Amino acid sequence: MANPFQRIGKPKTEIKKSAKANGTHEGAPAAAARKVGLKPKKGWQQRNFLTEVLIPSLFEPRSGEHATPSFPELKEGEIGLTWIGHASFLIQTRDHNLLVDPNWAKWLKVFKRMKQPGLRLRDLPAIDLVLVTHAHFDHLDRKTLRGVAADQPIVVPFEVGNLVHDLGFRSVHELHYWEDYQLGPLKITLTPCHHWGARMLHDSHRGFGGFIIEVGGRSIFHCGDTAYFEGFKEIGQRHAIDVALLPIGAYDPPTGRDVHMNPEEAVRAFLDLGARRMVPMHYGTFRLSYEPLNEPPARLLACAQEHGVADRISVMTEGQSMVF
Repeated sequence: MANPFQRIGKPKTEIKKSAKANGTHEGAPAAAARKVGLKPKKGWQQRNFLTEVLIPSLFEPRSGEHATPSFPELKEGEIGLTWIGHASFLIQTRDHNLLVDPNWAKWLKVFKRMKQPGLRLRDLPAIDLVLVTHAHFDHLDRKTLRGVAADQPIVVPFEVGNLVHDLGFRSVHELHYWEDYQLGPLKITLTPCHHWGARMLHDSHRGFGGFIIEVGGRSIFHCGDTAYFEGFKEIGQRHAIDVALLPIGAYDPPTGRDVHMNPEEAVRAFLDLGARRMVPMHYGTFRLSYEPLNEPPARLLACAQEHGVADRISVMTEGQSMVF
C-alpha cells in the first residue's frame, strides 16, 4: 500500500547535455567567461551589512502592486517586454511567450523582497520556453520554476540541468558558450560573462552566462549577472542587438568584490554592444548591496545623458509591457 503521507514529485526529465567541454570558449581571449573569486576585498569588514542593510530591510514594508495584465497584440517582427522585477522578464513574440530568470519569491533565504512582482504568477500567458542564466538563488528559484513548468523546454548553462530536471519541464537543454538551441523560429545562444555560477560553495563547476534571443530578424540580449568585461565587444560583433537587458544594481556588495556592473559600467557595456536600446534590470527588488534601492536608475540616466544616449534607455516599471 502506498504511503499517503509520502510526497509525490514530478518525474525527472532527461538532461540534453552539450558535446562541448565545460567552459570552453571560441573567440577573442578578452571575451572568454571570467569567474569571480570568493575572496573579499581588503577592508570589507569595516562596514556591517547586517545592521546597515539586512535588519532595516526586515521592518520596511514591501512596495509596489501587481499590475492587471495587459499584454500587447504584436505584429510580425515586434517584440513585447514585460519586466516582472529583478532579472525576470516575460518576452513575447507574435507566436511565443518566453520567461527569463523567473522569480516570484518573497524571500531569498535572509533577503526580503522589497517590491512586489509586477504580475501574479497565475496571470501569465501560456509559456512556451523558459531560460535561466545561472544557478544563484535570485535567478534560479525552484518554487517559481515548478509553478511555471507545464511540459515545455527549459534552457540553462552547462551543469545546471540537474537543478531543474525534476520540476515538470518536457526537456532540459544545457548550452556552452556560443552554442545555440532552436525552438521553431526562436534561436537561443549562450554568451559568456564575468560572474560565477555556484549555488553552494562546493558546486563551482556550474556554468553561467547570458542569452541572445533571435526571432524574425530581431534580437534581445539578456546578459544575466555580470561585472563589466571586455567580452561585450565581441558579443556585439557577433550579434546585431536590438534590445539589451543590462543589470545596474547590487554594485556595492558586502564583500566588496566586483560581481555586478554599476550604472556607469552598464552604459559602457551598452556602447560596447552597439545595441539600439537598453532596458535596465537587477535593481529595486532585493537589497543585496549597500546602495539605496532607488539610486541605480538615477545614476544610469545621468550617465546616459553625458554620453548622449539617454533617448535610447527605456526604464520600465514592474508589470508594464512595452513593444520594441
